[in-house]
Amino acid sequence: PAGTWLLYLPCSWSIALAAEPGALPDWHTLWLFGVGAVLMRGAGCTINDMWDRDFDRKVARTASRPLAAGDISTFQSFVFLGGQLSLALCVLLCLNYYSIVLGAASLSLVVTYPLMKRITYWPQLVLGLTFNWGALLGWSAIKGSCDWSVCLPLYLSGVMWTLVYDTIYAHQDKKDDIMIGVKSTALQFKEDTKLWLSGFSLAMLLSLCVAGMNCNQTFPYYSAVAAVGTHLAHQIYTLDIDKPEDCWKKFASNRTVGILLFTGIVLGNL
Repeated sequence: PAGTWLLYLPCSWSIALAAEPGALPDWHTLWLFGVGAVLMRGAGCTINDMWDRDFDRKVARTASRPLAAGDISTFQSFVFLGGQLSLALCVLLCLNYYSIVLGAASLSLVVTYPLMKRITYWPQLVLGLTFNWGALLGWSAIKGSCDWSVCLPLYLSGVMWTLVYDTIYAHQDKKDDIMIGVKSTALQFKEDTKLWLSGFSLAMLLSLCVAGMNCNQTFPYYSAVAAVGTHLAHQIYTLDIDKPEDCWKKFASNRTVGILLFTGIVLGNL
């Protein structure tokens, strides 16, 4: 699923940036974070569906989800969530102590994010803070701690990226969201969406340049950043916010954005 890629890719950027100059990223760590992304994205979906089961019944796109449809009980979902988090903990315990503490700190964001759509028009910002924690964790898993001059701008770039793709995603459901009373950046920005997305994209690209300069990245990295900018510009320019199928297509294409950047980091490091 697209969401698992979007959770994993910031981890991969960070792991690749932390590699020694001239070396490939640590494949064992990449694999470990891949397993963790599948588990934690799944846990996040379970928590989201538990919080939103009453809302999901009222939205055509989500009415068939197991909790909303009544196919499983709340107790069964708690048992399933316990299994997901237990396996994710096993992955986390494979890392160094600094990373274990840092990773555990993200759980509060995972649990509270689904509530944000009830109280703010900026739940996508909280999702960005949650989904890009791997930009901090990947570096610390390799280096033993965070170099904030690299990790913070990388984290910020991921947050800005999430605001882009999840605002596009939210436009799919805006009619249902208005009807049931939940909030999103899509409803906040309305017809100004493309202007906001352009601002977030620019902030993402600037942050990536700062992160690259602070860890002595080279020409292939900046070429990839330029390619990411081109991809985002095309997404925003061709986006039709009133066509759910186009919003989904643009949202899902962000996997390509993440892979482009990862490739640029690896080649730049080599």
